[in-house]
Amino acid sequence: MRSATRAAVLGSPIAHSLSPVLHNAGYAALGLTGRHYGRFEVDEAGLPGFLASLDVEGEGWAGLSLTMPLKRAVIPLLDEVSDTALAVDAVNTVVFTEDGRRTGDNTDVPGLIAALRERGVTEVGSASVLGAGATASSTLAALGRVCTGEVTAYVRGPERAAQMLALGERLQVKVRTADWERAAEAFDAPLTVSTTPVGAADHLAAAVPQSPGVLFDVLYHPWPTALAAAWARRGGVVVGGLDLLVHQAVLQFEMFTGVAAGPLDAMRAAGEAALGF
Repeated sequence: MRSATRAAVLGSPIAHSLSPVLHNAGYAALGLTGRHYGRFEVDEAGLPGFLASLDVEGEGWAGLSLTMPLKRAVIPLLDEVSDTALAVDAVNTVVFTEDGRRTGDNTDVPGLIAALRERGVTEVGSASVLGAGATASSTLAALGRVCTGEVTAYVRGPERAAQMLALGERLQVKVRTADWERAAEAFDAPLTVSTTPVGAADHLAAAVPQSPGVLFDVLYHPWPTALAAAWARRGGVVVGGLDLLVHQAVLQFEMFTGVAAGPLDAMRAAGEAALGF
C-alpha cells in the first residue's frame, strides 16, 4: 500500500470529469480513509507551474490523471514515460514515485482491451475505427493486440489519413484509410470503434446492419448515442464509454494506491449513478 494520499485529474475544461466520483468511490469501497481525489482546471500553459507546486508540497501526492489538452504536453515534463504512452504520444497517468520521480503511462490502451475482454471480445479478424483524434490513437494501439488482420480508419481529409497511416506503421498495425463519406462501410467489420465527438456519428444509426457485430462507442454522455441505441435494437454487442472510463480508472487507482485489484464494480456503480443510468 502506498502512503501518499492525494491524487487528482487535470485538464481544461475539467468540471465535467467523472474521475473524482470513480476514484473516491473506490477509496470508500476499500475503506481507504484519509485519501482524496480532486480535480483542477489546468491548461497547457499552467501545467509546468502546477507540477512544480506539487514538488514543493512533498510526498503527499500519489499521482495525477490527465485529460485534454495535457496528454501530450506533459511528456517533456516527466522523468520516465512508458513504451505504450510513447507509442501513442499520450500520457493520461502520472505517478510520483517514492524517490521523487515523475513517471508517465497510458491506461486508455489497456482499458480499451479490458473493456472489450469483459464483453467476450479477445480477438477479431478485422476492425474499423471512426475518427482520427487522440482516442483513435489509443484505439489503434489496443487493436494491435486484439485484431489479427487489417484496421480500416474512416477519416476526414488527407492529413488525418496520413496521420493514421503513420501511426499504424509505428505501432506495427496494418492500417488502411477510407473517406468519412464511406463510414457506413465500417459496419461490415466484426468490431467497430467509434471515437468521434458527440453527434458526429448519429447519422450512421440508419446504416446499422440487420446482424451487427460489436460496437465500442467511446462516448458516455449523453448515453446511449443514436448509433449505440440503433446497434442494441438490432441485437449487436455494445461497449460504451463508461466501460472504458471505469477500466482505465481502475488501473490508475491501482497505480496510485498500490492495491493489487481495484474495486471495479463499486467504481462502475458510482459512475452509473452519477450519469443517471
